[in-house]
Amino acid sequence: MNSTGLYIATSVAALLFLVPFYLLVRNALSTDPEITGENWKFFPTDIQWGNITEPFEDPTVDFGRSMWNSLVVGVLHTAGTLFVCSLAGYALARIPYRHANKVFYAVLVTLMVPAAVTFVPSFVLVSSLGWVDSYRGLIVPGLFSGFTCFLFRQYFLGFPKELEEAARVDGLGYWGAYWRVVVPNSLNFFAAIATITFINGWNAFLWPLVIGQDPSAWTVQVALSSYMTNQTVNYHLIFMATAISILPLLFVFLFLQRWLVQGIAQTGIKG
Repeated sequence: MNSTGLYIATSVAALLFLVPFYLLVRNALSTDPEITGENWKFFPTDIQWGNITEPFEDPTVDFGRSMWNSLVVGVLHTAGTLFVCSLAGYALARIPYRHANKVFYAVLVTLMVPAAVTFVPSFVLVSSLGWVDSYRGLIVPGLFSGFTCFLFRQYFLGFPKELEEAARVDGLGYWGAYWRVVVPNSLNFFAAIATITFINGWNAFLWPLVIGQDPSAWTVQVALSSYMTNQTVNYHLIFMATAISILPLLFVFLFLQRWLVQGIAQTGIKG
């Protein structure tokens, strides 16, 4: 009875989770009158397959370019964050230093600072460097994440020291042990953090909106916002462009979901 109830509850939860995706696909293949009409239909009367290519044919927004920009930013941001934060987390977990705890607490303090507080100084710095409308301005300011550094430190605290000690016997230093022993044996955790980081980078809106002032530097989230103006709202175009924009996220999540669960479970709670 308990297993039956659990199965029913899980099925209901799964259906509720899929409702937004159903609405997204249904409205993306409908006309605007069917989306806003009073008589709701489960499926559109006449499926508009031509809506699939409409975002790429819109002369006002280069949707293909924005998808490419988001892909470049997402991949480079993810790779840079993994490299920087994993090194910081490994150093805090393994390298003996009398001020290590103070540095770690300073990193934790950054988690308590609202993003709005650092937004203006970050923009002034990026602008002074001439990085507006560039990949550098979109990527570099967000490479370090206090939360990601914290997760890496927690993971490395639970990593078997015996493997690193064996590496040092063979003459490897901290860098050699990190790169040749720790990283190859931590790919599950790296994949989990990469998934979360890529999704966050792909969904970022406010910072790309400010930095990408030229349409050629827009990311996909900024491009989506341009379809809604004070004068007109093209509903089916918004839904179709949104459906297309989440396909890379679905691919990344479905491909890495097993490592995502395993990696987060390996963070541990050791302090």
